Amino acid sequence: MTLADGVWQQIFSFDNYGELLALVRNSLIVGAALGLVGGLAGVFVVMRDLPFAVHGISELSFAGASAALLLETNIVAGSIAGSLLAAGAIGILGARARDRNSVIGIIMPFGLGLGVLFLALYKGRAANKFGLLTGQIVAVDTPQTTWLLGTSALVLIALAAMWRPLAFASADPDVAEARGVPVRALSFAFMIVLGLAVALSVQIVGALLVLSLVVTPAAAAARITASPVLLPVLSVVFAVLSIEGGILLALGSSIPISPYVTTISFTVYAACRLAGTYRTRRWGAGKTASQPA
Repeated sequence: MTLADGVWQQIFSFDNYGELLALVRNSLIVGAALGLVGGLAGVFVVMRDLPFAVHGISELSFAGASAALLLETNIVAGSIAGSLLAAGAIGILGARARDRNSVIGIIMPFGLGLGVLFLALYKGRAANKFGLLTGQIVAVDTPQTTWLLGTSALVLIALAAMWRPLAFASADPDVAEARGVPVRALSFAFMIVLGLAVALSVQIVGALLVLSLVVTPAAAAARITASPVLLPVLSVVFAVLSIEGGILLALGSSIPISPYVTTISFTVYAACRLAGTYRTRRWGAGKTASQPA
């Protein structure tokens, strides 16, 4: 076997695939739920220019999960607690866009430093440490599945309740406020919902690459449509495709799930960007040709 064959075998291996598939049943179920949550939340992340906030929340989510791992308590609960703490701080201290980036820039290294400290103190399996950063697919047991699905349902209910006023406030906050929409309250509420969505995503793709699930699918969808109906639908489809495809590809390999999810997500974005650029040029050319000389 050549070196290239060995590397390929590490990245893609389908030996005993049917038996391994049974090990990730919970992950596939949770992955579908997280794709739905991440795809819908990502629409507003893109509209409100909050990708940096997603990364900041994920760092404190990582710290909360690391603390829970060290204390041998529920990791999902620890991750959610860390995310909510970060989301609340960003929502309160960074109400204005100018302040928000500074607050996030302070929270990110603090959360990462705490997470590294807790992992350094943890003396258990190294795979548990690595999984919090880069994701894992076989460690989602039944109790975690219950937590993740329950929290996903809560996020979806909250998004459904605030969808229309939040979309209005995201598109034109000044007009929305003049029309009586509680813009500041909605902004804070969405940060809390975003914190929950990030905490859920960290469980599968890890803290370092959560943007690939919460931001990239919505950004890809926005490249090819501005429809208020089609945009969230495509965002969800792209997110589910990324996470489910990543799980299925990573199943037989010795590589963490993160590279698969991020590669699929980036490929979808690149294709959508090319398609959007082609459509814009074609539409522009057609419009120019139809104009009177």
